[in-house]
Amino acid sequence: MFVLPPPPPRYTIPVAYAAGAANGMAVPVVETNNTISHPESGCPLQVGEGTYILKDDLLLATPPPHPSEAPIVNPNPLATVPNPPTSGVKLSLVTLDPRKKPPQFLKGPVLAPQFGDGNPALAPPTAPPAKDALKRRKPKNNIIKSSSSFVSRVITHETSAKRLSDRDPNGVFAFANINRAFQWLDITSASKEDHLTKVLFTKSHMLCHDINELTKTASHLDIVMGSSAGDIIWYEPMSQKYARINKNGVINNSPVTHIKWLPGSENLFMASHANGALVVYDKEKEDALFTPENTGITEESSQLPLDILKSVNSRNQKTNPVSFWKLAGQKISSFSFSPDQRHLAVVLEDGSLRLMDYLKEEVLDIFRSYYGGLICVCWSPDGKYIVTGGQDDLVTIWSFPERRIVARCQGHNSWVSSVAFDPWRCDQKTYRFGSVGDDCRLLLWDFSVGMLHRPRAHHQNSARHRSSLVPPAAPPAPRHRADSGANRMRSDSEKTENFYGDIEPVASHPIEPRSRTALLPPIMSKIVGEDPICWLGFQNDSIMTSSLEGHIRTWDRPSDSVLNHDRRR
Repeated sequence: MFVLPPPPPRYTIPVAYAAGAANGMAVPVVETNNTISHPESGCPLQVGEGTYILKDDLLLATPPPHPSEAPIVNPNPLATVPNPPTSGVKLSLVTLDPRKKPPQFLKGPVLAPQFGDGNPALAPPTAPPAKDALKRRKPKNNIIKSSSSFVSRVITHETSAKRLSDRDPNGVFAFANINRAFQWLDITSASKEDHLTKVLFTKSHMLCHDINELTKTASHLDIVMGSSAGDIIWYEPMSQKYARINKNGVINNSPVTHIKWLPGSENLFMASHANGALVVYDKEKEDALFTPENTGITEESSQLPLDILKSVNSRNQKTNPVSFWKLAGQKISSFSFSPDQRHLAVVLEDGSLRLMDYLKEEVLDIFRSYYGGLICVCWSPDGKYIVTGGQDDLVTIWSFPERRIVARCQGHNSWVSSVAFDPWRCDQKTYRFGSVGDDCRLLLWDFSVGMLHRPRAHHQNSARHRSSLVPPAAPPAPRHRADSGANRMRSDSEKTENFYGDIEPVASHPIEPRSRTALLPPIMSKIVGEDPICWLGFQNDSIMTSSLEGHIRTWDRPSDSVLNHDRRR
């Protein structure tokens, strides 16, 4: 007689198990706490203005996989261990101390209008009464008491309420993603390794996040997070409220690769997706099944590849999305808003840097990497230069006013994963920026037009134009810390394939040969860990990095280095 097996046990707290077994039995994975170390003499950064001292190394706990998650399989047949169970730790930092804000380089007020200005359907409602002017709207759902299957559980530290009431009002909060966890940290407290709140998600990893600088107060923070499932979370950590946007991919079911609040906006944020789409959402609007309003290339006169499936000028603005643009058929790696709040720099896995006037929904220019995809991008504080990094192991400087390449920066031995300017070490003549990569290195660069030099001419083969475009049929090469030259692909630089598979006559810039491109060496290069570095940030008193496996390192600046630099300005 056939007997049905008993139902599986039900646990109040999910229990995950490690791959493999001991003595034939599954081994439970115990969730660990963050740990911190204070190296006494390790990893100093020697630069012209002095020595940056490694203050501490905070290691975030990697949460165990949820029982419903598929086991991790490493596609490398020579690998002996699974891939690191994380998408790479990124940080979002926020402080209420005006002394810690980056110096401003743009003179006078920013004259750029708001995104969607002139569309009555996006006009803000009538101003609230004065007594409600300082109140910010919060999401509706309590994340601690949530019954959603998307949220696994929320762990609030037992002393978090007391720490929040006693904290330094001029301190710095950090929000960090690691695997399926999202942590809220007070990195200026004595117990910075103890999270204030840790949110664990199910079947989804948070890949990117951002804090709204316009709406922040001592009692309110607006955070948006983009996930590997395409879902977006609007989170208010003070009240532990949240809302879910693009639920189950109703607007776009592709992973969110980068997310940023629109400059000067309380409600609007932009998200890039792995299918080549740029979407603007409103945190307070409901979602609706997205149906493209426009089809085909709308910029017929300029032939530039931007498919506007929904324009910001559309009168249908009752539901998300606010706008929906298709840039390519391949992954958008990252994007960055210009300081003048008008332009957008977008880098893609096809190796292109695309410059846009996002207020007018226009592509202005297209540049290409030497070869391989581009991964990261940032603007100089004055908006004159754009820096990119990618799979060609190079950091590249582009001039925005002159629309040309300025220099290629050689120093990395593998893919460049993050670039950032140090506004406290920039002035109108000299710029300081940094880069990190899969070679576990942190590099610092000083740049001015007068110091650049051109290399000696190489042999004729190296002077050929090269392109970074990867045919859509070819899968992207896997990222790893070693040099990946064997996996890189090249194609004819005189042609561009759009996401329809056609060859379009885009007036984009050809690849500048190495023999005619200025080279810039780093002023400092240092291996700072044993796993790839994936994020870099500059504070007024420190440099911070985060790594693939969860190491957050902080270097204190040399004494008075920023103050002395400010006096020279």
